[in-house]
Amino acid sequence: MRALQVRRNIAMLGMARIASAMSPVMAAKMGPLEMRTIDDPECPGGANAAGWHRVRTRLAGICGSDIALVEGHASTYFEDWVSFPFVPGHEVVGDLDSGKRVILEPVLGHAARGLPLPFDGAAPADGDDYAHLAMDAHGGALAPGIQTGFCCSTGGGWAPWFWAHESQLHHIDDDMPDERAVLVEPLAGGIHAALLARPSMIGVENPVVAVLGAGTMGLAAVAGLKRYVPEARVVVGARYPHQQAYAKALGADVVVPGSELQRAVRREVGGMLVGGQLTSGAHVTIDAVGSNSSVSDALGMTKPRGRVVLLGMPGDVTLDLTGLWHRETELKGAYTYGTETLADGRTTSTFDLAIDTANHFEAERLLSATYPLADHVDAIAHAASAGRRGAVKIAFDMREHS
Repeated sequence: MRALQVRRNIAMLGMARIASAMSPVMAAKMGPLEMRTIDDPECPGGANAAGWHRVRTRLAGICGSDIALVEGHASTYFEDWVSFPFVPGHEVVGDLDSGKRVILEPVLGHAARGLPLPFDGAAPADGDDYAHLAMDAHGGALAPGIQTGFCCSTGGGWAPWFWAHESQLHHIDDDMPDERAVLVEPLAGGIHAALLARPSMIGVENPVVAVLGAGTMGLAAVAGLKRYVPEARVVVGARYPHQQAYAKALGADVVVPGSELQRAVRREVGGMLVGGQLTSGAHVTIDAVGSNSSVSDALGMTKPRGRVVLLGMPGDVTLDLTGLWHRETELKGAYTYGTETLADGRTTSTFDLAIDTANHFEAERLLSATYPLADHVDAIAHAASAGRRGAVKIAFDMREHS
């Protein structure tokens, strides 16, 4: 079949990194992502392996980690947690051979690898030992890979079809549009980050949560906060006017240009500005950008003994952490999703919350454009410059192949 595939090619990664500074189109053309004719992936674990299903892609989103990979900016940390060559694509809505539509929860968890669950009913990303991401109980039939879309054994969503384990699949109702369903995975990531804000707000009256960045993930965090952390007063810094409009539509209490976020937080909580840091600040700041400057800014606008949640994947950053030490700030990563504990003590999967959120907010409004797989250079370039071009989420549309 014809699919987009990434091969481990150091020279191409280097050229893409250089080209990305000049043009996202050049980076997409020169990078490690290529349209190729590839062999159909074999069913992981063998032809008789239980629980595996062929998923025929309908829509597959393009996320920030995909762009970082294509442009040569992905962290070398992941080299031991992926297996080349792989087909990207982990934000997927597709069809089973039965015709039933499903949404993919991409983490290749314990069940997919034939290993015992860390607890009854665990979601794929649950557990405090990541050994299962690099091994399995099938004699190595399922290669290392943190998720579908980064594993050579399963294929990925940027292809007409791929393999997924039943533990990764969520069946959806007929009245949920594909355009809404493809936003569920990023919404789940934002909701997980939003719920990580709650421990720092217990017993606090009128807690303030700052959200730095309002691309797909920042907006997903806003939706998660307004839906499941209603006690929080949400202050958003959004760079572009359309992002500001979406943040307001999702219920943010205060929305300002990104450069004015620290000032807006100060208006909410009081305090003084000393150097580049507030003496008080937000109880929690969710950094949905993940850059040197954004992490530094987040630390500087979070109150002493507050929490910074890294939703944007930070990669290689250089920071002066004296302020983190002095202010006793907690720096918390927010990787994917799992099993969440809500304020009333109930537990549920992040994906169930995300499906509910997608329906509540009619999340298809965030899908700005779709492209056929053959137009991948234009699609990647559009996604890489989504903010400047007034867009949020870009996706591949393969329904013509169904």
